[in-house]
Amino acid sequence: MITVLRAGPLTTVQDQGRPGWAHLGVPRSGALDAPALRLANRFVGNPDDAAGLETTMLGCALRFERPALVAVTGAVADIDVDSRPVERLRGCQLFEVPAGGVVDVKRATRGVRSYIAVAGGIAVEPVLGSRSTDTLSGLGPARLADGDTLPVGVPTAAPMLVGEPARPGGELVLGIHLGPRDDWFDTKGLFGSPYRISPLSNRVGSRLAGTALTRTRAGELPSEGVVLGAVQVPADGQPIIFLADHPTTGGYPVVGVIDDVAPLAQAQTGTTVRFRELD
Repeated sequence: MITVLRAGPLTTVQDQGRPGWAHLGVPRSGALDAPALRLANRFVGNPDDAAGLETTMLGCALRFERPALVAVTGAVADIDVDSRPVERLRGCQLFEVPAGGVVDVKRATRGVRSYIAVAGGIAVEPVLGSRSTDTLSGLGPARLADGDTLPVGVPTAAPMLVGEPARPGGELVLGIHLGPRDDWFDTKGLFGSPYRISPLSNRVGSRLAGTALTRTRAGELPSEGVVLGAVQVPADGQPIIFLADHPTTGGYPVVGVIDDVAPLAQAQTGTTVRFRELD
């Protein structure tokens, strides 16, 4: 078992999500930075879809009741094991924790979200095939609180020290496929002045602040399906990029879809965002 000593502002259990249920109104959820969690799992010998922990900005502190092999990827943050610092190598911290040891993942100095993988995986009960916490629908385990305990599974394979996580930080240039409602706006505005990440962003969506898009068509739309990476434009004209906990339907026009949302998982408030159009 793992005991949560300091949960942090938003630490959740995440795996690769529960895709395939949108027709029943269930979002996919899962790790916002899916590649970072996959790599952390490989470093400790877990399958790619094993569950780990996703922290937000201020990290968390955990006590391990049994010895464990742990990897942390994603945001750059100092980590202590029993008050001793852990060295960061190849964009990852990989270390052993003794029985009773305390792991303290501190504030992110670059990026937003750290991913903690434990050999054997976090073995909470799955819901619809996933152990992910969905902050929008409430499916899956609750966000962590101080004093919570988490079960750990049995390690099944040797660590695979391959690959290197992307290093978060810097201006983002996001590729976008326009449509299906790009004819409702003057989309030249998307490619003009840069946007910035709004502090109102969360796991549901990344809100952008900048020049409002101009409507070229009046009227309202009935609700229609939306997908991961959809760029929806509400009444204020400021785009919202839907992330892992996005809803399955919406009434505002979707002007395009981002090809890769993982960089947004590590984009701090105020990060500059530019778009480039994809064929």
